[in-house]
Amino acid sequence: MKKKICILGSTGSIGTQTLQVIEEHPDLFEAYVLTANSQADLLIEQARKFQPAAVVIADESKYQYVQDALAAEPIQVYAGADALCQVVQMDPVDVVLTALVGFSGLRPTISAIKAKKPIALANKETLVVAGELITELCLQNHVPILPVDSEHSAIFQSLMGEQSEIEKIILTASGGPFRNFTKDQLQSVTPAMALKHPNWDMGAKITIDSASMMNKGFEVIEARWLFDVAPEQIQVVVHPQSIIHSGVQFKDGAVKAQLGAPDMRVPIQLALSYPERLESSFPRLDWWQMKDLTFERPDEDKFRCLKMAYEAIRLGGNAACIVNAANEVVNLAFRQERCGFLQMADVIEKTLQTVAHQEQSTLEDYLACDAESRRVAASLI
Repeated sequence: MKKKICILGSTGSIGTQTLQVIEEHPDLFEAYVLTANSQADLLIEQARKFQPAAVVIADESKYQYVQDALAAEPIQVYAGADALCQVVQMDPVDVVLTALVGFSGLRPTISAIKAKKPIALANKETLVVAGELITELCLQNHVPILPVDSEHSAIFQSLMGEQSEIEKIILTASGGPFRNFTKDQLQSVTPAMALKHPNWDMGAKITIDSASMMNKGFEVIEARWLFDVAPEQIQVVVHPQSIIHSGVQFKDGAVKAQLGAPDMRVPIQLALSYPERLESSFPRLDWWQMKDLTFERPDEDKFRCLKMAYEAIRLGGNAACIVNAANEVVNLAFRQERCGFLQMADVIEKTLQTVAHQEQSTLEDYLACDAESRRVAASLI
């Protein structure tokens, strides 16, 4: 029987690669629901090719355009944020792959968990913003979260079959395009420069986050919730070649790590097929072509966003929600050349100091905190 997959964010980098995985195994997987924020033309193209039962265009102004384009197809067309929360609960859906960008992934992920749908998680902000709430809901509903991020998938794979406690998580980072820049050089970084990642092909928002190392900071927070470890048990190691994707150190000092070519389709496929591994045509690691593998300490003085992520974990409560909201504001402002590269960290830090801290938060609290943090961050730019 085919697994029916709901892809939240099918037109983005992870979403399009997920469809490649489904194409690779048409006998095992079916694209049952596809959703997009505003890329209507690509959503229409995907719908015609994969013939899902339903599509959602979050941008309601494009509903009629999508509806008209798919009028001859046996596909239900919906629009709006509420529709995202509804389609994940459709009875035939077997797995919900959450690849929405940023805070927008939170509500539909919660809706899917309440409907007891297994989650293939590529939207790290869901755990960053509301890690405690999400983990509690997963426990209550007996819902597994299978990580799609290459680093968290590597940790997950390193833990397969292990019974021992984790001593330390080794979370690798490429260091981004500005690893060797001085602080003075970082002052003049442009969006065009930041959008050229040395190893990975990703969407614009996550590529900027990678350049500032906020993405790695978010991965630290995500790892804290996925693997139930303290912040001091998560060590970020800069590994520019992106061959070792991450690993785990155990109490006897042994380290298990996962290696492979930098290709997101591998962790995506495992998240969909787990506990089985499937054959694939994806690139293999060529041991004879590998040069030196190098490792460095991250420079938290230059890349303060990483330091702030650790601070958010230590503060707990809604601190990470504040950091995420402020980051989404400054990330967009930087791409629009309204904010400098180093100024992003300044604004995030001031927002964290300004917005009221809460120890315990409901979904409504997180929504209010997100809105307030965005307002404060925007006023600081």
